[in-house]
Amino acid sequence: MTAPPQKPARPPGPPRPVQGGGAWPGRPPGVPAVVPPPSVPLSFLAAAALGLIACGVALIWARGAAMTDPTADPVVAATHFGVLATLSMGVAGALHQFTPVVTQRPLRSVTLAWATFATWLGAAWLLPSGIAAQQEGVVEAGGGLAAIAVTLLAVNLSAPLAARGKGHTVTGLRLALAGFAVTACFGVTYVADRRGNWFDLSGHIVLAHAVIGLFAWLGLTYVAVAEKLWPMFFLAHVPGRHRAGRLAVLLIPGGVMLLSPGLLASVDPLAWAGAVVLAAGLAAHLTSLAAHVRHRRRKGGLHLAFVATAAGFLAAGAALALAAALVMPRDHHAGMALAAAAVTAFAGWLLEALTGHAHKVVPFILWSVLRGRGIATSPSGRPLGFGDLYDHRIAVGTYALVTAGIAAVCAGFGATQPATLAIGGGMLAAAGLAAAANLSVTPALLLRKAPRPAAAAAEDRGGFQGIVPPGQQSGRPPLQVAEPPKSAQATAPAPLFRAVPVSRCRWQPSPSPRWPPSWPPPRCGRGGEARHRYRPLPPLSSRTDRSVSSASS
Repeated sequence: MTAPPQKPARPPGPPRPVQGGGAWPGRPPGVPAVVPPPSVPLSFLAAAALGLIACGVALIWARGAAMTDPTADPVVAATHFGVLATLSMGVAGALHQFTPVVTQRPLRSVTLAWATFATWLGAAWLLPSGIAAQQEGVVEAGGGLAAIAVTLLAVNLSAPLAARGKGHTVTGLRLALAGFAVTACFGVTYVADRRGNWFDLSGHIVLAHAVIGLFAWLGLTYVAVAEKLWPMFFLAHVPGRHRAGRLAVLLIPGGVMLLSPGLLASVDPLAWAGAVVLAAGLAAHLTSLAAHVRHRRRKGGLHLAFVATAAGFLAAGAALALAAALVMPRDHHAGMALAAAAVTAFAGWLLEALTGHAHKVVPFILWSVLRGRGIATSPSGRPLGFGDLYDHRIAVGTYALVTAGIAAVCAGFGATQPATLAIGGGMLAAAGLAAAANLSVTPALLLRKAPRPAAAAAEDRGGFQGIVPPGQQSGRPPLQVAEPPKSAQATAPAPLFRAVPVSRCRWQPSPSPRWPPSWPPPRCGRGGEARHRYRPLPPLSSRTDRSVSSASS
Protein backbone atom coordinates (compact mmCIF):
# COMPACT_ATOMS: atom_id res chain seq x y z
CA MET A 1 0.00 0.00 0.00
CA THR A 2 1.53 3.22 -1.09
CA ALA A 3 1.34 6.40 0.88
CA PRO A 4 -0.81 9.18 -0.56
CA PRO A 5 1.10 11.86 -2.38
CA GLN A 6 2.00 14.80 -0.20
CA LYS A 7 1.86 18.37 -1.25
CA PRO A 8 5.21 20.10 -1.48
CA ALA A 9 6.09 22.23 1.50
CA ARG A 10 5.01 25.80 1.11
CA PRO A 11 7.99 28.15 1.08
CA PRO A 12 8.09 30.55 4.01
CA GLY A 13 6.72 33.99 3.29
CA PRO A 14 8.25 37.37 4.03
CA PRO A 15 8.51 38.45 7.67
CA ARG A 16 5.28 39.66 9.16
CA PRO A 17 5.16 43.40 9.78
CA VAL A 18 5.52 44.62 13.34
CA GLN A 19 2.11 44.96 14.91
CA GLY A 20 1.04 47.36 17.62
CA GLY A 21 2.79 50.62 18.36
CA GLY A 22 5.61 50.05 15.88
CA ALA A 23 3.43 49.85 12.76
CA TRP A 24 3.18 53.46 11.63
CA PRO A 25 3.69 54.98 8.18
CA GLY A 26 6.50 57.34 7.31
CA ARG A 27 9.06 55.87 9.71
CA PRO A 28 12.45 57.50 8.97
CA PRO A 29 15.35 55.26 7.95
CA GLY A 30 17.35 53.89 10.85
CA VAL A 31 14.56 54.28 13.42
CA PRO A 32 13.69 50.93 15.08
CA ALA A 33 10.36 49.54 14.01
CA VAL A 34 9.21 49.10 17.61
CA VAL A 35 9.22 52.78 18.61
CA PRO A 36 6.02 54.82 18.33
CA PRO A 37 5.70 57.85 16.05
CA PRO A 38 7.82 60.80 17.23
CA SER A 39 4.70 62.87 17.79
CA VAL A 40 3.73 60.67 20.76
CA PRO A 41 6.68 61.35 23.13
CA LEU A 42 7.13 64.88 21.84
CA SER A 43 3.50 65.73 22.66
CA PHE A 44 3.99 64.52 26.23
CA LEU A 45 7.19 66.54 26.63
CA ALA A 46 5.64 69.68 25.14
CA ALA A 47 2.73 69.40 27.56
CA ALA A 48 5.23 68.95 30.41
CA ALA A 49 6.87 72.28 29.54
CA LEU A 50 3.45 73.93 29.59
CA GLY A 51 2.78 72.33 32.97
CA LEU A 52 6.01 73.80 34.35
CA ILE A 53 4.84 77.26 33.34
CA ALA A 54 1.52 76.68 35.11
CA CYS A 55 3.33 75.39 38.21
CA GLY A 56 5.47 78.53 38.40
CA VAL A 57 2.44 80.81 38.07
CA ALA A 58 0.54 78.81 40.71
CA LEU A 59 3.46 79.10 43.14
CA ILE A 60 3.41 82.88 42.75
CA TRP A 61 -0.32 82.88 43.49
CA ALA A 62 0.04 80.55 46.52
CA ARG A 63 2.94 82.38 48.17
CA GLY A 64 0.77 83.81 50.97
CA ALA A 65 -1.11 80.64 51.87
CA ALA A 66 2.11 78.60 51.86
CA MET A 67 3.52 80.58 54.78
CA THR A 68 0.70 79.66 57.16
CA ASP A 69 -0.12 76.13 56.01
CA PRO A 70 1.94 74.19 53.42
CA THR A 71 -1.04 71.83 52.93
CA ALA A 72 -3.52 74.59 52.00
CA ASP A 73 -5.48 74.23 48.77
CA PRO A 74 -3.49 76.83 46.76
CA VAL A 75 -0.23 75.04 47.65
CA VAL A 76 -1.74 71.63 46.85
CA ALA A 77 -2.89 72.99 43.47
CA ALA A 78 0.58 74.30 42.64
CA THR A 79 2.12 71.00 43.76
CA HIS A 80 -0.16 69.01 41.47
CA PHE A 81 0.65 71.25 38.53
CA GLY A 82 4.28 70.37 39.15
CA VAL A 83 3.83 66.66 39.87
CA LEU A 84 1.02 65.78 37.45
CA ALA A 85 1.25 68.27 34.59
CA THR A 86 5.07 68.47 34.55
CA LEU A 87 6.89 65.49 36.04
CA SER A 88 4.35 62.71 35.42
CA MET A 89 3.56 64.03 31.95
CA GLY A 90 7.24 64.09 30.96
CA VAL A 91 8.01 60.71 32.51
CA ALA A 92 5.01 59.11 30.79
CA GLY A 93 6.22 60.44 27.45
CA ALA A 94 9.70 59.08 28.09
CA LEU A 95 8.21 55.67 28.92
CA HIS A 96 6.36 55.59 25.59
CA GLN A 97 9.67 56.16 23.80
CA PHE A 98 12.11 54.24 25.97
CA THR A 99 10.20 51.09 26.94
CA PRO A 100 9.88 49.72 23.37
CA VAL A 101 13.56 50.46 22.73
CA VAL A 102 14.91 48.65 25.78
CA THR A 103 12.55 45.66 25.46
CA GLN A 104 12.58 45.45 21.63
CA ARG A 105 8.80 45.09 21.71
CA PRO A 106 6.31 47.67 20.45
CA LEU A 107 3.53 49.28 22.42
CA ARG A 108 0.21 47.54 22.35
CA SER A 109 -1.34 50.38 20.36
CA VAL A 110 -0.50 53.89 19.25
CA THR A 111 -4.18 54.74 19.64
CA LEU A 112 -3.94 53.82 23.32
CA ALA A 113 -0.92 56.10 23.61
CA TRP A 114 -2.90 59.04 22.26
CA ALA A 115 -5.83 58.18 24.52
CA THR A 116 -3.45 58.12 27.48
CA PHE A 117 -2.10 61.52 26.51
CA ALA A 118 -5.56 63.06 26.14
CA THR A 119 -6.92 61.69 29.42
CA TRP A 120 -3.81 62.48 31.43
CA LEU A 121 -3.68 66.00 30.00
CA GLY A 122 -7.25 66.57 31.12
CA ALA A 123 -6.57 65.09 34.57
CA ALA A 124 -3.35 67.06 35.08
CA TRP A 125 -5.13 70.35 34.47
CA LEU A 126 -8.63 69.73 35.80
CA LEU A 127 -7.58 68.36 39.18
CA PRO A 128 -5.32 71.24 40.32
CA SER A 129 -7.58 73.83 38.71
CA GLY A 130 -10.57 72.43 40.62
CA ILE A 131 -8.60 72.43 43.88
CA ALA A 132 -7.55 76.05 43.35
CA ALA A 133 -11.09 77.15 42.51
CA GLN A 134 -12.65 74.87 45.17
CA GLN A 135 -14.89 73.24 42.58
CA GLU A 136 -15.29 69.66 43.77
CA GLY A 137 -17.01 68.55 40.56
CA VAL A 138 -13.99 69.58 38.53
CA VAL A 139 -11.69 67.83 41.01
CA GLU A 140 -13.70 64.62 40.73
CA ALA A 141 -13.64 64.80 36.93
CA GLY A 142 -9.88 65.17 37.04
CA GLY A 143 -9.57 62.23 39.41
CA GLY A 144 -11.68 60.05 37.13
CA LEU A 145 -9.60 60.96 34.09
CA ALA A 146 -6.43 60.20 36.04
CA ALA A 147 -7.70 56.72 36.88
CA ILE A 148 -8.55 56.10 33.21
CA ALA A 149 -5.16 57.37 32.06
CA VAL A 150 -3.24 55.14 34.47
CA THR A 151 -5.28 52.14 33.34
CA LEU A 152 -4.61 52.90 29.66
CA LEU A 153 -0.89 53.35 30.32
CA ALA A 154 -0.68 50.05 32.21
CA VAL A 155 -2.49 48.19 29.41
CA ASN A 156 -0.34 49.77 26.69
CA LEU A 157 2.99 49.13 28.42
CA SER A 158 2.09 45.62 29.55
CA ALA A 159 3.03 44.18 26.15
CA PRO A 160 6.65 45.41 26.02
CA LEU A 161 7.20 45.03 29.76
CA ALA A 162 6.26 41.35 29.50
CA ALA A 163 9.63 40.69 27.85
CA ARG A 164 11.89 38.42 29.88
CA GLY A 165 15.62 38.55 30.39
CA LYS A 166 16.00 42.32 29.90
CA GLY A 167 17.76 43.03 33.18
CA HIS A 168 17.02 45.17 36.20
CA THR A 169 16.00 48.15 34.08
CA VAL A 170 12.80 46.44 32.93
CA THR A 171 12.25 45.16 36.46
CA GLY A 172 12.42 48.72 37.72
CA LEU A 173 9.95 49.90 35.07
CA ARG A 174 7.48 47.19 36.08
CA LEU A 175 7.72 48.22 39.73
CA ALA A 176 7.41 51.89 38.78
CA LEU A 177 4.23 51.20 36.82
CA ALA A 178 2.83 49.42 39.88
CA GLY A 179 3.82 52.45 41.98
CA PHE A 180 1.99 54.71 39.54
CA ALA A 181 -1.15 52.62 39.98
CA VAL A 182 -0.89 52.79 43.79
CA THR A 183 -0.33 56.55 43.60
CA ALA A 184 -3.47 56.91 41.50
CA CYS A 185 -5.46 54.82 44.00
CA PHE A 186 -4.33 57.09 46.84
CA GLY A 187 -5.21 60.14 44.78
CA VAL A 188 -8.68 58.92 43.86
CA THR A 189 -9.33 58.11 47.53
CA TYR A 190 -8.27 61.60 48.58
CA VAL A 191 -10.45 63.16 45.89
CA ALA A 192 -13.46 61.24 47.15
CA ASP A 193 -12.66 62.20 50.75
CA ARG A 194 -12.81 65.90 49.90
CA ARG A 195 -16.58 65.51 49.61
CA GLY A 196 -17.14 62.60 52.03
CA ASN A 197 -14.82 63.73 54.88
CA TRP A 198 -14.13 60.15 55.94
CA PHE A 199 -10.78 60.94 57.50
CA ASP A 200 -8.62 63.96 58.21
CA LEU A 201 -6.08 64.73 55.46
CA SER A 202 -3.36 65.69 57.93
CA GLY A 203 0.25 66.30 57.06
CA HIS A 204 1.55 62.77 57.63
CA ILE A 205 -1.20 61.29 55.43
CA VAL A 206 -0.34 63.70 52.61
CA LEU A 207 3.35 62.80 53.01
CA ALA A 208 2.52 59.09 52.70
CA HIS A 209 0.94 59.83 49.33
CA ALA A 210 3.86 62.05 48.28
CA VAL A 211 6.44 59.37 49.15
CA ILE A 212 4.77 56.84 46.83
CA GLY A 213 4.45 59.30 43.96
CA LEU A 214 7.94 60.78 44.21
CA PHE A 215 9.93 57.58 44.79
CA ALA A 216 7.90 54.52 43.81
CA TRP A 217 6.69 56.09 40.55
CA LEU A 218 8.74 59.07 39.36
CA GLY A 219 12.03 58.41 41.12
CA LEU A 220 12.12 54.68 40.38
CA THR A 221 11.40 55.32 36.70
CA TYR A 222 14.31 57.73 36.47
CA VAL A 223 16.65 55.42 38.40
CA ALA A 224 15.81 52.49 36.11
CA VAL A 225 15.99 54.45 32.86
CA ALA A 226 19.23 56.20 33.84
CA GLU A 227 21.03 52.85 33.95
CA LYS A 228 20.58 52.70 30.17
CA LEU A 229 20.89 56.39 29.34
CA TRP A 230 24.09 57.18 31.23
CA PRO A 231 26.30 54.69 29.35
CA MET A 232 25.05 56.16 26.07
CA PHE A 233 25.20 59.87 26.93
CA PHE A 234 28.45 59.68 28.93
CA LEU A 235 30.07 57.06 26.66
CA ALA A 236 30.83 55.21 29.89
CA HIS A 237 31.51 51.53 30.36
CA VAL A 238 31.63 50.56 34.03
CA PRO A 239 33.75 47.41 34.46
CA GLY A 240 32.66 44.50 36.61
CA ARG A 241 29.14 43.43 37.48
CA HIS A 242 28.12 46.93 38.67
CA ARG A 243 25.59 45.97 41.32
CA ALA A 244 24.82 49.52 42.47
CA GLY A 245 22.15 50.06 39.83
CA ARG A 246 20.46 46.74 40.62
CA LEU A 247 20.47 47.52 44.34
CA ALA A 248 18.91 50.93 43.73
CA VAL A 249 16.08 49.42 41.67
CA LEU A 250 15.27 46.92 44.43
CA LEU A 251 15.86 49.00 47.58
CA ILE A 252 13.88 52.10 46.58
CA PRO A 253 10.49 50.35 46.25
CA GLY A 254 11.31 48.24 49.32
CA GLY A 255 11.87 51.37 51.37
CA VAL A 256 8.66 52.96 50.10
CA MET A 257 6.71 49.83 51.09
CA LEU A 258 7.81 50.43 54.68
CA LEU A 259 7.93 54.22 54.88
CA SER A 260 4.53 55.02 53.39
CA PRO A 261 2.50 52.70 55.68
CA GLY A 262 4.55 53.92 58.63
CA LEU A 263 3.60 57.53 57.86
CA LEU A 264 0.00 56.59 57.11
CA ALA A 265 -0.51 54.71 60.38
CA SER A 266 1.88 56.91 62.45
CA VAL A 267 4.09 53.93 63.31
CA ASP A 268 7.46 55.54 63.90
CA PRO A 269 9.68 52.40 63.95
CA LEU A 270 8.22 51.22 60.62
CA ALA A 271 8.64 54.69 59.10
CA TRP A 272 12.27 54.95 60.24
CA ALA A 273 13.06 51.48 58.90
CA GLY A 274 11.57 52.41 55.56
CA ALA A 275 13.51 55.68 55.52
CA VAL A 276 16.78 53.81 56.10
CA VAL A 277 16.10 51.32 53.29
CA LEU A 278 15.01 54.13 50.94
CA ALA A 279 18.15 56.12 51.78
CA ALA A 280 20.26 53.06 50.98
CA GLY A 281 18.58 52.75 47.59
CA LEU A 282 19.14 56.41 46.79
CA ALA A 283 22.76 56.11 47.90
CA ALA A 284 23.19 53.15 45.52
CA HIS A 285 21.77 55.33 42.74
CA LEU A 286 24.31 58.06 43.49
CA THR A 287 27.07 55.45 43.61
CA SER A 288 26.07 54.26 40.15
CA LEU A 289 26.13 57.85 38.88
CA ALA A 290 29.60 58.41 40.31
CA ALA A 291 30.86 55.23 38.62
CA HIS A 292 29.50 56.32 35.23
CA VAL A 293 30.97 59.80 35.59
CA ARG A 294 34.35 58.38 36.59
CA HIS A 295 34.51 56.02 33.59
CA ARG A 296 33.06 58.41 31.01
CA ARG A 297 34.89 59.02 27.74
CA ARG A 298 32.96 62.15 26.82
CA LYS A 299 33.98 65.52 28.19
CA GLY A 300 31.77 67.17 30.74
CA GLY A 301 29.11 69.42 29.27
CA LEU A 302 25.69 70.81 29.98
CA HIS A 303 24.14 67.37 30.36
CA LEU A 304 26.65 66.47 33.07
CA ALA A 305 25.87 69.75 34.83
CA PHE A 306 22.14 68.93 34.82
CA VAL A 307 22.69 65.42 36.17
CA ALA A 308 25.21 66.47 38.85
CA THR A 309 22.95 69.30 40.03
CA ALA A 310 20.02 66.89 40.19
CA ALA A 311 22.09 64.63 42.44
CA GLY A 312 22.82 67.63 44.64
CA PHE A 313 19.09 68.35 45.06
CA LEU A 314 18.56 64.69 45.99
CA ALA A 315 21.14 64.98 48.77
CA ALA A 316 19.64 68.30 49.90
CA GLY A 317 16.18 66.74 50.03
CA ALA A 318 17.45 63.92 52.25
CA ALA A 319 19.05 66.43 54.64
CA LEU A 320 15.89 68.56 54.79
CA ALA A 321 13.73 65.48 55.40
CA LEU A 322 15.93 64.42 58.31
CA ALA A 323 15.80 67.95 59.74
CA ALA A 324 12.00 67.98 59.42
CA ALA A 325 11.69 64.66 61.25
CA LEU A 326 13.84 65.96 64.12
CA VAL A 327 12.23 69.41 64.39
CA MET A 328 8.56 68.47 63.96
CA PRO A 329 8.04 66.98 67.49
CA ARG A 330 9.17 70.25 69.08
CA ASP A 331 7.84 72.81 66.54
CA HIS A 332 5.14 71.48 64.27
CA HIS A 333 4.92 74.54 62.01
CA ALA A 334 8.68 74.72 61.43
CA GLY A 335 8.78 70.97 60.87
CA MET A 336 6.03 71.18 58.23
CA ALA A 337 7.90 74.03 56.50
CA LEU A 338 11.05 71.91 56.36
CA ALA A 339 9.02 68.93 55.09
CA ALA A 340 7.60 71.10 52.30
CA ALA A 341 11.14 72.20 51.43
CA ALA A 342 12.26 68.55 51.39
CA VAL A 343 9.44 67.56 49.02
CA THR A 344 10.41 70.48 46.79
CA ALA A 345 14.05 69.38 46.75
CA PHE A 346 13.10 65.80 45.82
CA ALA A 347 10.84 67.11 43.06
CA GLY A 348 13.71 69.37 41.97
CA TRP A 349 15.95 66.30 41.65
CA LEU A 350 13.51 64.86 39.13
CA LEU A 351 12.81 68.15 37.36
CA GLU A 352 16.50 68.92 36.90
CA ALA A 353 17.16 65.44 35.53
CA LEU A 354 14.11 65.54 33.25
CA THR A 355 15.12 68.91 31.80
CA GLY A 356 18.71 67.80 31.23
CA HIS A 357 17.76 64.56 29.51
CA ALA A 358 15.15 66.36 27.41
CA HIS A 359 17.97 68.39 25.87
CA LYS A 360 19.45 65.06 24.74
CA VAL A 361 16.38 63.01 23.85
CA VAL A 362 14.31 65.62 22.00
CA PRO A 363 17.10 66.52 19.49
CA PHE A 364 17.78 62.81 19.01
CA ILE A 365 14.14 62.15 18.05
CA LEU A 366 13.87 65.24 15.86
CA TRP A 367 17.18 64.53 14.11
CA SER A 368 15.83 61.22 12.80
CA VAL A 369 12.68 62.95 11.57
CA LEU A 370 14.64 65.66 9.80
CA ARG A 371 17.01 63.21 8.15
CA GLY A 372 14.04 61.17 7.02
CA ARG A 373 12.68 64.30 5.33
CA GLY A 374 15.94 64.77 3.44
CA ILE A 375 17.44 67.52 5.63
CA ALA A 376 21.15 66.77 5.94
CA THR A 377 22.66 70.20 6.70
CA SER A 378 22.22 72.68 9.52
CA PRO A 379 21.33 76.36 8.95
CA SER A 380 25.07 77.12 8.97
CA GLY A 381 25.72 74.67 6.13
CA ARG A 382 27.48 71.99 8.17
CA PRO A 383 26.28 68.38 8.38
CA LEU A 384 23.24 68.25 10.63
CA GLY A 385 24.00 67.15 14.20
CA PHE A 386 22.06 66.89 17.43
CA GLY A 387 23.58 70.08 18.79
CA ASP A 388 22.40 72.07 15.76
CA LEU A 389 18.74 71.70 16.75
CA TYR A 390 18.82 74.10 19.71
CA ASP A 391 20.70 77.17 20.91
CA HIS A 392 23.28 76.21 23.52
CA ARG A 393 23.27 79.66 25.10
CA ILE A 394 19.53 79.44 25.75
CA ALA A 395 20.07 75.92 27.09
CA VAL A 396 22.59 77.28 29.60
CA GLY A 397 20.08 79.95 30.57
CA THR A 398 17.42 77.26 31.04
CA TYR A 399 19.77 75.35 33.33
CA ALA A 400 20.39 78.48 35.39
CA LEU A 401 16.68 79.27 35.64
CA VAL A 402 15.69 75.74 36.66
CA THR A 403 18.46 75.46 39.24
CA ALA A 404 17.90 78.88 40.77
CA GLY A 405 14.12 78.43 40.68
CA ILE A 406 14.21 75.14 42.59
CA ALA A 407 16.63 76.55 45.15
CA ALA A 408 14.47 79.65 45.64
CA VAL A 409 11.29 77.61 46.12
CA CYS A 410 13.06 75.39 48.67
CA ALA A 411 14.31 78.44 50.54
CA GLY A 412 10.89 80.08 50.40
CA PHE A 413 9.19 77.07 51.98
CA GLY A 414 11.92 76.32 54.52
CA ALA A 415 12.45 79.90 55.69
CA THR A 416 8.79 80.96 55.20
CA GLN A 417 9.70 83.78 52.83
CA PRO A 418 6.83 84.54 50.42
CA ALA A 419 8.90 86.84 48.20
CA THR A 420 11.56 84.17 47.69
CA LEU A 421 8.87 81.63 46.88
CA ALA A 422 7.35 83.96 44.28
CA ILE A 423 10.75 84.60 42.68
CA GLY A 424 11.34 80.87 42.44
CA GLY A 425 7.96 80.35 40.81
CA GLY A 426 8.70 83.02 38.22
CA MET A 427 12.04 81.42 37.40
CA LEU A 428 10.43 78.02 36.89
CA ALA A 429 7.80 79.51 34.59
CA ALA A 430 10.50 81.26 32.56
CA ALA A 431 12.51 78.03 32.40
CA GLY A 432 9.56 76.10 30.99
CA LEU A 433 8.97 78.75 28.34
CA ALA A 434 12.66 78.90 27.38
CA ALA A 435 13.05 75.13 27.13
CA ALA A 436 9.92 74.71 25.00
CA ALA A 437 10.91 77.48 22.60
CA ASN A 438 14.56 76.45 22.37
CA LEU A 439 13.86 72.80 21.56
CA SER A 440 11.12 73.47 19.01
CA VAL A 441 11.88 76.63 17.00
CA THR A 442 14.92 75.45 15.02
CA PRO A 443 13.45 72.04 14.05
CA ALA A 444 10.20 73.73 13.03
CA LEU A 445 12.05 76.16 10.75
CA LEU A 446 14.01 73.32 9.17
CA LEU A 447 10.84 71.31 8.57
CA ARG A 448 9.22 74.28 6.83
CA LYS A 449 12.10 74.40 4.36
CA ALA A 450 12.17 70.63 3.82
CA PRO A 451 11.11 69.25 0.42
CA ARG A 452 7.80 67.50 0.23
CA PRO A 453 7.90 63.71 0.52
CA ALA A 454 7.90 61.85 -2.79
CA ALA A 455 4.75 59.90 -1.94
CA ALA A 456 2.75 63.07 -1.29
CA ALA A 457 4.00 64.67 -4.50
CA ALA A 458 3.06 61.55 -6.48
CA GLU A 459 -0.45 61.62 -5.08
CA ASP A 460 -0.89 65.28 -6.04
CA ARG A 461 0.36 64.82 -9.61
CA GLY A 462 -1.51 61.59 -10.08
CA GLY A 463 -0.33 58.55 -11.97
CA PHE A 464 2.55 56.20 -11.50
CA GLN A 465 5.81 57.78 -10.36
CA GLY A 466 8.11 54.91 -9.54
CA ILE A 467 8.81 51.73 -7.64
CA VAL A 468 10.84 51.40 -4.47
CA PRO A 469 12.47 47.94 -4.38
CA PRO A 470 12.67 46.02 -1.10
CA GLY A 471 15.46 47.18 1.17
CA GLN A 472 15.43 50.73 -0.24
CA GLN A 473 14.35 53.20 2.42
CA SER A 474 11.47 55.55 1.88
CA GLY A 475 13.73 58.56 2.40
CA ARG A 476 15.57 57.89 -0.90
CA PRO A 477 13.97 58.89 -4.20
CA PRO A 478 12.35 55.94 -6.03
CA LEU A 479 13.68 54.65 -9.33
CA GLN A 480 11.82 56.27 -12.20
CA VAL A 481 10.49 53.89 -14.80
CA ALA A 482 8.39 54.49 -17.87
CA GLU A 483 5.00 52.90 -18.29
CA PRO A 484 5.22 50.06 -20.90
CA PRO A 485 3.13 50.30 -24.04
CA LYS A 486 -0.21 48.53 -24.17
CA SER A 487 1.11 45.88 -26.61
CA ALA A 488 3.73 44.79 -24.11
CA GLN A 489 1.17 44.88 -21.29
CA ALA A 490 -1.09 42.54 -23.22
CA THR A 491 1.74 40.05 -23.83
CA ALA A 492 3.05 39.59 -20.28
CA PRO A 493 4.02 41.77 -17.33
CA ALA A 494 7.69 42.50 -17.94
CA PRO A 495 9.79 42.40 -14.76
CA LEU A 496 11.46 45.69 -14.07
CA PHE A 497 14.18 44.49 -11.68
CA ARG A 498 16.18 41.35 -11.14
CA ALA A 499 18.25 40.32 -8.15
CA VAL A 500 22.00 40.21 -8.59
CA PRO A 501 23.80 38.54 -5.66
CA VAL A 502 26.97 39.93 -4.13
CA SER A 503 30.03 38.21 -5.57
CA ARG A 504 31.19 36.83 -2.22
CA CYS A 505 27.96 34.89 -1.80
CA ARG A 506 27.70 31.43 -3.35
CA TRP A 507 24.02 31.75 -4.11
CA GLN A 508 22.94 32.03 -7.75
CA PRO A 509 19.63 33.50 -8.89
CA SER A 510 16.91 31.25 -10.17
CA PRO A 511 16.52 30.88 -13.97
CA SER A 512 13.34 32.95 -13.92
CA PRO A 513 13.97 35.85 -11.58
CA ARG A 514 11.01 37.48 -9.97
CA TRP A 515 10.44 40.60 -7.99
CA PRO A 516 10.51 40.49 -5.06
CA PRO A 517 13.03 37.62 -4.76
CA SER A 518 12.31 34.50 -2.77
CA TRP A 519 12.15 34.84 1.00
CA PRO A 520 14.01 34.18 3.21
CA PRO A 521 17.21 34.96 1.31
CA PRO A 522 19.84 32.21 1.36
CA ARG A 523 22.77 32.29 3.73
CA CYS A 524 26.25 33.19 2.61
CA GLY A 525 29.38 31.25 3.44
CA ARG A 526 30.22 33.69 6.26
CA GLY A 527 26.89 33.18 7.99
CA GLY A 528 25.27 36.45 6.91
CA GLU A 529 22.28 36.97 4.67
CA ALA A 530 22.86 37.43 0.98
CA ARG A 531 22.53 41.04 -0.01
CA HIS A 532 20.79 41.96 -3.24
CA ARG A 533 21.24 44.73 -5.73
CA TYR A 534 18.34 45.62 -7.98
CA ARG A 535 19.37 46.59 -11.48
CA PRO A 536 16.81 48.01 -13.90
CA LEU A 537 16.48 46.09 -17.15
CA PRO A 538 17.04 47.82 -20.50
CA PRO A 539 14.15 50.09 -21.55
CA LEU A 540 11.33 48.56 -23.51
CA SER A 541 12.25 50.49 -26.63
CA SER A 542 15.55 48.57 -26.91
CA ARG A 543 13.87 45.17 -26.64
CA THR A 544 10.72 45.53 -28.75
CA ASP A 545 11.91 42.84 -31.17
CA ARG A 546 12.45 40.31 -28.41
CA SER A 547 9.91 38.57 -26.26
CA VAL A 548 9.42 39.68 -22.72
CA SER A 549 10.74 36.37 -21.39
CA SER A 550 14.03 36.65 -23.26
CA ALA A 551 14.44 40.24 -22.16
CA SER A 552 13.95 39.31 -18.51
CA SER A 553 16.68 36.66 -18.71
